[in-house]
Amino acid sequence: MALKILNDLQGDLLKIRPQSASEVRLAVLLAVGLLGTAPIQVLAGQNSQAQNPPTQNQPAQTQPPELKSPGFQEFADRAQKYVQLHKSVEATVPKLKTTNEPELIVGHQKILARKIKAARAHAKRGDIFTPAAKEDFLKAISSEFQGPQAPHAKATIRQGAPLKTVHLHVNEIYPVSIPYTSVPPTLLQRIPKLPDELAYRAVSSDLVLLDVKANLVVDCFRAVIPIEGTNGQ
Repeated sequence: MALKILNDLQGDLLKIRPQSASEVRLAVLLAVGLLGTAPIQVLAGQNSQAQNPPTQNQPAQTQPPELKSPGFQEFADRAQKYVQLHKSVEATVPKLKTTNEPELIVGHQKILARKIKAARAHAKRGDIFTPAAKEDFLKAISSEFQGPQAPHAKATIRQGAPLKTVHLHVNEIYPVSIPYTSVPPTLLQRIPKLPDELAYRAVSSDLVLLDVKANLVVDCFRAVIPIEGTNGQ
């Protein structure tokens, strides 16, 4: 439609008989303007549609159904509330400049941990790993250690399995002398993703929620990881 209108306008210009040099110049400029801009505008519209195709038919990304369970949702909400507290406390601590000195890094970490401990002085086990959350975590962990990925999960947990009698306490600094095991990657896909401030750690048979910046035990789900039979295999 736009090209038809352009051709009609160009035909009308050719029928005009300018009476002066200025009119001739104006007619030429007008014709050049029409020829130069109209096609560009049409192409620009086509490119815009190509670069921004309709999205109404694109499927929305959703979480796995099991991660939408009430227990996991409650856990995620409480973990996020803890992170909000962490950030508010961290804002009161002088920022640590980039440094390679371990003393300064550890000192800053201890100050942050001390202030967070004071802010949640009444914290106890189960504040974040609520009963409903524990049910969902137990289902996910049982499925992980009994399904096709069980050998790989056991191999990962085996690295920290010798510590069978260690139990950490909520709102306490994670002891440097106690090693931990990373949670198997396949299990991480079955449980809620954590904010950057938090991480899962496997200590003996316990699943620990750790504040990685403050090195602080946020919560702990005891005796949930099956370590029996993983040693020496």
